[in-house]
Amino acid sequence: MKRFAVLIFALAVAGSVWSHAQETATPQTARQALIEMLFSKNPGTFIKHLPAATLAAIEKSGALPSLQGYSMLASQFQKTQDQEKSFQTFESGPVLLTGVSKQTGDKYEVTVENDSLQGNTDNITISFRTYKGQQLQRTPYMPTLTIAMQQESGVWKLDVISVTVRISLTDPDFLKKITEGMKAPQSQTIKALPSQPQAHVSVTSFGSDNQVISAMRSILAAESTYSNSYSSVGYTCTLSDLDGFGAAERNEHQAMLIPSDLAGGRRYGYAFTLSGCSGNPATGFQLTAAPVGNSFGRRAYCADQSGGIRYSNDGNPSACLASGIPLPQGPQ
Repeated sequence: MKRFAVLIFALAVAGSVWSHAQETATPQTARQALIEMLFSKNPGTFIKHLPAATLAAIEKSGALPSLQGYSMLASQFQKTQDQEKSFQTFESGPVLLTGVSKQTGDKYEVTVENDSLQGNTDNITISFRTYKGQQLQRTPYMPTLTIAMQQESGVWKLDVISVTVRISLTDPDFLKKITEGMKAPQSQTIKALPSQPQAHVSVTSFGSDNQVISAMRSILAAESTYSNSYSSVGYTCTLSDLDGFGAAERNEHQAMLIPSDLAGGRRYGYAFTLSGCSGNPATGFQLTAAPVGNSFGRRAYCADQSGGIRYSNDGNPSACLASGIPLPQGPQ
């Protein structure tokens, strides 16, 4: 009987301790709510942290089921990411998230630049870093996000998102890019057509032939790597697919193989164009580089999946594709 009484007393004490612990449990912080909203694998956590006014407007429009579907899809996406990446979130300290790609070994971080709690509002400013082979990837453009969280009925809700892009005017990479564009036009002597063997013409352009040829070779090498990496797609006729900028995973629309300025299609006074990608997967392509503006005395260049570069003295890319003169092998 005494043992039974002791057991009842112990259970009563344990219940009291558990009840007290529940009452004094530390409430969720805004940072914890943000992590739960963005990285939780449980459906519904995204909606949980949206403001009541936002949910009311979505529900009134009839789009709430779609949002709920998105929430479930996001949770499934997080589970998929676990298989492809190893990442960890932190509820305190200077780092919010770290991740490592299981495919490439590249590392990325989301760092907390500032966390300002004022009453029922918490402004969290975050920035992004990427590493390749333990080497921090430098960029003169430093985007930051400021996420304002607001408490509603004791729950932290997403209130305002602000995006800021900081450009460092002393960054060496930034200075290199802007000074390249400011260089005085180079005067070049171009040999005349065979019908005028003694004539020479002085023309002005923003890039030398060697630079244009080097850019052509960069795109050709990128196409070869791209077709091997994405064999179900083959070659691409979209230059931006070969783009070298981005903090996310490499994919068929962001292969990170050439600089972004070259992927834009305009460089050294030339327009670079990809075409002729037929088939699924595409087994061939055509690359042309045509002079922009006054093309007098400037060559057009062209190539295809074979890798050989040709040129046409009249500056016409169509003529180059039809009957272009092969460049000699070796440095130009």
